[in-house]
Amino acid sequence: MQELIYLTQRIPFPPTKGEKIRQFQVLCYLRQRYVVHLGCLIDDPADWQHTGVLRELCGETYFAKLNPWTARLACLPCLIGSVPLSVPYFFDRGLQEWIKDVLTRRRPNAAFVSSSVMGQYLLDAPYRPPRVVMDFIDVDSDKWRQYGDTRSWPMSWICRRESKTLLAFDRRLAHAFDASVFVSRAEAALFNRLAPDVSAKTHQVNNGVDSIYFSPDAAAENPYDRGRPVVVFTGTMSYWPNVDAVTWFAEQVLPRLRRAIPSIAFYIVGSHPSPQVQRLGGLPGVTVTGRVADVRPYLAYAAVVVAPLRIANGVQNKVLEAMAMAKIVIASPRALAGVEPEAARNVLVADDAESFAETVRRAITDGDLCGLGPRARTAVEKFYNWDKNLRDFAPLLQPAA
Repeated sequence: MQELIYLTQRIPFPPTKGEKIRQFQVLCYLRQRYVVHLGCLIDDPADWQHTGVLRELCGETYFAKLNPWTARLACLPCLIGSVPLSVPYFFDRGLQEWIKDVLTRRRPNAAFVSSSVMGQYLLDAPYRPPRVVMDFIDVDSDKWRQYGDTRSWPMSWICRRESKTLLAFDRRLAHAFDASVFVSRAEAALFNRLAPDVSAKTHQVNNGVDSIYFSPDAAAENPYDRGRPVVVFTGTMSYWPNVDAVTWFAEQVLPRLRRAIPSIAFYIVGSHPSPQVQRLGGLPGVTVTGRVADVRPYLAYAAVVVAPLRIANGVQNKVLEAMAMAKIVIASPRALAGVEPEAARNVLVADDAESFAETVRRAITDGDLCGLGPRARTAVEKFYNWDKNLRDFAPLLQPAA
């Protein structure tokens, strides 16, 4: 069996959020065809308990401890120069030595790199596999640009600097490696506009959704107070775009909704709520749950699922999972930018606070919208099947004839 080295910036298990979902599904796909040697970093102490699962799935493994405070200190010297701060943040010398050893000793047939910050480990490696696939997932440099537009100085300057330096670094990776992959048609098109010189090697591989797990038929107990219509947002609540989204909704949209539907409740469901998010729990009608064992009951019994993201790149798994649960989803244009247009037609779109409040009110009170959720699930099953979509990686991993 051929061998492959797989690098991820965070441990790809459990597949409960963002990039981890894609990374774990990719791992399951790769191990059907290769002996996979996994190298990654762990920044959450709770994740160390999951290393045994991955050792069972992989050949050789290396898990590097990432201390966020130490990593930030490592970034400071790079404020002078052209190196993106993300690169030293995710650098670990032990991981680098392990990668060099695996490459030299095992000579894997291919490499799969998830997230551009992990590309640093292969750029100057003494041996590079015949085929290297760089799964950028999102155009992170554009996300940093959006951060820069919403923060005050000096963070705005730091974010804009990161956007510029990271784009240059990503272009260097795209030139060096054999294929650059993005999670949606929109992200691939954006990278082509920013880096037209590597467009011939730029590809799209859609995400997927486990539509059996995220099913409206999944039995679950109602976590809400009965009789109250609930609007829910799900996501990792230390992630700034999510923090920004729920803060805006709670402060700007919910008061308008409560004037029309006094009993309405807004639930913010997700792990690691930041202090800013925790404070929102003091507002009338707002509940902050923190980490929950299973997000599906919160989706299943909600009247409406919202994704009011003002900063976004790639595909929002929270949107796809709610669609798979056959829920009425109301999203901002940015939150829908990465969704296939035919699928996105089954999601209600709102932008400003007034239109968001009115669209949520209509979704709760208008019986004519009851068919929207089932149509959304059908669209997810058509466009976001993991088995079907991951097959697109096969030709990218094979050396050219």
